[in-house]
Parts: sequence; structure tokens; C-alpha cells
Amino acid sequence: MAQVRLEHVRKVYPDGFVAVHDASFEAGDGELLVLVGPSGCGKSTLLRMIAGLETVDGGTLSIGGRVVNDVAPRDRDIAMVFQNYALYPHMTVAGNLAFGLKLRGMDKAAIAARVDGAAKTLGLEDMLQRKPAALSGGQRQRVALGRALVRQPQVFLLDEPLSNLDARLRAAMRVEIARLHRSLGTTMVYVTHDQVEAMTLGQRIVVLDGGRIQQIDTPMALYERPANLFVATFLGSPAMNVLRGRLALTDGPALVGEGGLRLPLPGLRVPESWDGRELALGLRPEHLLRADAAADTAAGQGRDRVDAFDAQVEVVEPVGSEVFVNLRLGEHALVARLPPGELPRAGETLPLRVATGQLHLFDPGDGGRLQA
Repeated sequence: MAQVRLEHVRKVYPDGFVAVHDASFEAGDGELLVLVGPSGCGKSTLLRMIAGLETVDGGTLSIGGRVVNDVAPRDRDIAMVFQNYALYPHMTVAGNLAFGLKLRGMDKAAIAARVDGAAKTLGLEDMLQRKPAALSGGQRQRVALGRALVRQPQVFLLDEPLSNLDARLRAAMRVEIARLHRSLGTTMVYVTHDQVEAMTLGQRIVVLDGGRIQQIDTPMALYERPANLFVATFLGSPAMNVLRGRLALTDGPALVGEGGLRLPLPGLRVPESWDGRELALGLRPEHLLRADAAADTAAGQGRDRVDAFDAQVEVVEPVGSEVFVNLRLGEHALVARLPPGELPRAGETLPLRVATGQLHLFDPGDGGRLQA
């Protein structure tokens, strides 16, 4: 096990394109750290630099306290799991698991012990004599994990290992990887573009965009207190609602703007000097609450609410345990996550209110979080 530390790491390609700008972060000893962001954000480039498959054009990269900027990949004591499995089709599962150990000159008894151990850990005991063509996608991914596992490296690097699987298998393999990390206690750096994978697997998450680190924190800290608009809208499904307008403090705080926008903001406390200030307001779908008579009666509240507003229902998406309601507030789109029950109908007006204390304020210019 070992720490992975990047200090002001930079990657510039020959055409002048800067893939990674001044990246600094650390994967602690035994931590599962996730790098997440959209395509082209630099996450896979960072992973390949840690693996030694890409050169480091600036800064310092160390593994286990040893600077490895110029160390060959085979001498870094890492194991990498790729998106496309990269299994040898002519070899059995056992042969694939053992191949790297044979190249290192390990004796047969030690190889057999490691292969058996990895097979038991990953539930591959009954598949050791099969070839990759006879395996499902999830089974092939487990073989790819096993091939890394038998190496017993200091650090595991996983580059979007689940992206080729269907939704059910992805969910199952997320559990497998989390269980594997818990049992091994080995440092893992995991790359994905899927924010659900990032939130469910990562002990901490590094959010990237345009080759720059946007924020590093635990999953729930990122969700509940995003540093900027990019992080706010990237993490969460459905995405955070963002409305732009100016703050009006007369007759109770509200966001007002073009297209008849007036959104009451109960409980918002800001300096009087903010009156008329331009804002980007973020609101999670689960923090838009029904304010009709039935909902208020259930909550023990009266029907007359000064903090309620009306939105037009456009599309209703029931998904079992919850309902996503796509709405229109003037010219602005909103999504509400509501509990199951009596569903609103498309075209009708739905009274809503904003949950107190659940607002996110951002600068409309640079997107940075504002402190009220």
C-alpha cells in the first residue's frame, strides 16, 4: 500500500494542447480516490501519467514517497485495469491471471496460490478453464480485476472499467469493487465519467473540467456544498436546477428575472446591500416541495402560504419510489423530485415551495459559490 501524490502536475501535447493544468492532489494510503468529469477533462490522462504511460511535463509525481516522474511503468509497482478488459483470447481465465506473474519469473507454486486466491475473491473458481469468449461482460471484467489483483501491487489504477457493461451489471460490479477495496485495503485511483459511480465508490472525489481541478472532497460534501456551478450541475441526477435573475428583498426575499420569473426564497438571510444583486440560484430537485392543500395538511400547515409559487407541469416521469416532474416557471425549466402518490398531470398548475435553507448561490459571471 502507498500514497499517490501529485504536486503541480502538468501535461502538454506536442501541438500545444494543455491536457492537465497544475494538478495537485493525494490518494491516501488505502484510499479509494475517484477522478470524475466529462469527456476530455483530463482524468484518463492523469491516470496514465500515474501509470507511466504518459510523460509528466511539469510538477512532481510520487508513489509511496518515491518520485516516479522518470520511472518505467513496470517499476512503479502498480496494476491497471482498462476499459476494454485487454484479455488474451487464446488463453484460459487461469492463463490470463497467471501470465503477468510468469513474465516476472515467479515459481509455479506461488503463481498457483495467487491465482487460486484471486479466483476465490472474485468468484471465478468455476471459470478458470474457460476462455474469454465463453464469458459474459461482467465475468470478463472480473478476470481483468483478478489479473491486477494477483500482482499484489501498491496501487490499483482503474480506467472506466464498467463503462462497457449494462446498467444492472454496472451496479453489481460497483458492489464487487467496493467489497474488494474494503477487503484488500489497497490504494485505488478510479477514473469514471459516471457521477453515480463516483458518488457511490469514492471515499473522496476529484472533480475535473477542462484539465483543471474544480473541487476535491467527500461525495456528500460535494453534493451539499459545491464550490461552483460546474460541480453543482455535474453531480446529482436529475441535475441541480439553476435560475438566473436578481435578488429582490422587498416583501420577502425572492429571485426575479425575465419571463415573469418570481421565485420566493423563504429563510434566505443576506445583507441588505445584496438587494438587486445578480445571482445564479441553484436548487436541488428534492428541495422543490408541493405546496397544495393536501401536502400542507399532511405537514400540519395552513393553506395560505406567502412562500408558494405556481409552476406549469410539462412531463411527469414516475420511476417507482419517486416521481420526476418537469415544470415550467415562466420561461424557465425546473425539475422536481417528489414522493410517489397522486401524480400531477401534464398541463396543470402545481403549487410549489422551496425547502428552507436549501439554496445555493453562485456568481453568474465566474460561477463561484457565494457566501450569504
